[in-house]
Amino acid sequence: MEDTCLLDILEEDNRCYGGIVRLSNGELKKITADVTVLASGGVGGLYTNSTNFKHLTGDALAISLKHGIELKDMSYVQIYPTTLYQENPKERSFLISESVRGDIRVLLSGERTALNYLQRMSGIATYTHEMTDLLKDSPITLLDSRKTTPNNRIFEKYAIKVGGGKKHRYNLSDGVLLKDNHIDAAGGVKEAVLAAKAYAPSVRKIEIEVETLDMVKETVEAGADIIMLDNMEYDVMKEAVALIDGRAEIEISGNVTRENLASYTGLAVQYVSSGAIAHSANILDLSLKNLHPVEN
Repeated sequence: MEDTCLLDILEEDNRCYGGIVRLSNGELKKITADVTVLASGGVGGLYTNSTNFKHLTGDALAISLKHGIELKDMSYVQIYPTTLYQENPKERSFLISESVRGDIRVLLSGERTALNYLQRMSGIATYTHEMTDLLKDSPITLLDSRKTTPNNRIFEKYAIKVGGGKKHRYNLSDGVLLKDNHIDAAGGVKEAVLAAKAYAPSVRKIEIEVETLDMVKETVEAGADIIMLDNMEYDVMKEAVALIDGRAEIEISGNVTRENLASYTGLAVQYVSSGAIAHSANILDLSLKNLHPVEN
């Protein structure tokens, strides 16, 4: 909340469930919440040379320490956020600059690594936003894939989430997706679906990847929950959607890009998944400039 002063957090059974704040008119108010984030410029009022008022003295940090909340990863601290205001509420406000504060040795040592991550993740988030914007008038949900850079999956999937995309699976344990190799190993579509149903919990959906209309028919008969139409021609996809006829959810996958995404909005499908939002996004050109010493 803006224009409030946090006096203390509400805690019970070692869990924070809100806070007590003083409003700008002096009124005290108790606010409860499932999740509480201490988000304030200058790291909870630690630095007076920030967007905070001059009288702030790090109260949020003191409250955190009093309650045993761990403080970590403060080498790069964001202050002075600046956005480009748009009068039209339908227009997006773009972040055009950020400032960081910390030990200059730490800032310069980590500069290239920090910028590399920011550039890549910002590019992914931007590309994802452009893709989801093409679906804004459609009920279709844009899903990510596991085609991510080694060791960077958690960052890239977070960037996709920021851009408006949704998570498909983080790893194999997140959901049952039967692909061509699984089908071959099981001996066929029906055998693969039945084996998955026997093994997976009843609350978990079974998804299967199909490439032909014959496979679509077998999958519907086997009772799969989600059918992924993989690398099909558009006219074949239309036939597949008609064959499924609402008996399963449908996902389109395979070479889905910004250039062809809009063509799928005319189909009665629930999901479109794209690996391109991670592996084909262009990085943004970002830099760290205008460093200067400040007094605490």
